[in-house]
Amino acid sequence: MKLTYDSRHNIAYLRLADVTGEVETIQVGDELNVDIAPDGKIHGIELLNANDQLSSLVAGRLVIENEATGATLDVALP
Repeated sequence: MKLTYDSRHNIAYLRLADVTGEVETIQVGDELNVDIAPDGKIHGIELLNANDQLSSLVAGRLVIENEATGATLDVALP
């Protein structure tokens, strides 16, 4: 899994899997797209207007939590 952020275009992308070949993009809303791989699995989630979405959802921080162990990683977003 990989989260990328492009401040020039205000887009964030959460890639869940590597895919060879084309993906189908489904527009869920004005600010959210989901890419589906040929085998039907979710390849990634694209956040349009990422500055607004990420800052309002996590108050300028990215928190990754392992619910099984309770371990967390807290990263400040620029």
